[in-house]
Amino acid sequence: MLRQLTRSLTLSRNANVLVGTETSDDAGVYQISQDLALVQTVDFFTPIVDDPYVFGQIAAANALSDIYAMGGTPLTALNICAFPTDFPLEPLQKILQGGHDKAHEANTVILGGHSVQDDQLKYGMSITGIIHPQKIYTNKGAKVGDQLILTKPLGTGIITTAIKKRKASSETIEKVCTWMALLNKSAAEAMANFTIHACTDITGFGLTGHSYQLADASHVSLRFYSDRLPLYSEALSFAKKGYLTGANKTNREYVKGMIEFQKKCAEEFEAILFDPQTSGGLLISLPKEEAPSLLNKLHTANLKEAQIIGEVYEGTPSVIQFI
Repeated sequence: MLRQLTRSLTLSRNANVLVGTETSDDAGVYQISQDLALVQTVDFFTPIVDDPYVFGQIAAANALSDIYAMGGTPLTALNICAFPTDFPLEPLQKILQGGHDKAHEANTVILGGHSVQDDQLKYGMSITGIIHPQKIYTNKGAKVGDQLILTKPLGTGIITTAIKKRKASSETIEKVCTWMALLNKSAAEAMANFTIHACTDITGFGLTGHSYQLADASHVSLRFYSDRLPLYSEALSFAKKGYLTGANKTNREYVKGMIEFQKKCAEEFEAILFDPQTSGGLLISLPKEEAPSLLNKLHTANLKEAQIIGEVYEGTPSVIQFI
């Protein structure tokens, strides 16, 4: 629906806009000088974990991720907060503190923000960063023969659904929260000296949706190695019990007809492919000969779950294939 809405709008053109809405990229980029551009994004959502401080950290990391996915450096942030009139002050303070501490970790300054009264709590950030106009990672540059790297495991939507149902263990909660609160900063820094053809972060549209956006924008198709995908093992068991988000269904509809399975896979595994992620990893497309070196550098940066998960091949209209 959102795609139909944006396509129906009459948008003004500006020569300084280097990345706009055309390819559903992670952030917008506006050039302000020959060697400097602004990169901007915004993201907020309802709580996905019980701990208010951890929720604040995850929401901040999720918003900052878009800047890292574009190859930018975040500089400033504005808080976005919605809450009921009778919402207690203490957890709200913890949410804001969690966001502040994560922004500080990213060397990002919170300049203020905006709050509104709402029936349901929501929190997130608008982020502004800088980037060199010639060094932007977009989702439209993937080349045939590239290999694909994913930097974080999949399955956060399924696990957070289990958390809401009080079915997840404390160990599982701690593990998934640690990954969701982890900035994609170290991954972006590891990529700096490599030939990155395309990049996007895996968030609300899941692996299938965001990889399709990248493939479609790049006029190529993608092939994923099913046995190499990094997954939370707990997500498989929770998916088997039906702990899926509503977005799992809409994500399937979003890429209907664009997904090919070369072999039959378990329903719970398939569910993870469409699972909406929160503060997910970066999906990176780069030359095959450079992929092992980047993977090694990601592992050295303590991103131990990072894997080479697929390849780019020739094919339009774009298809996402699992083998």
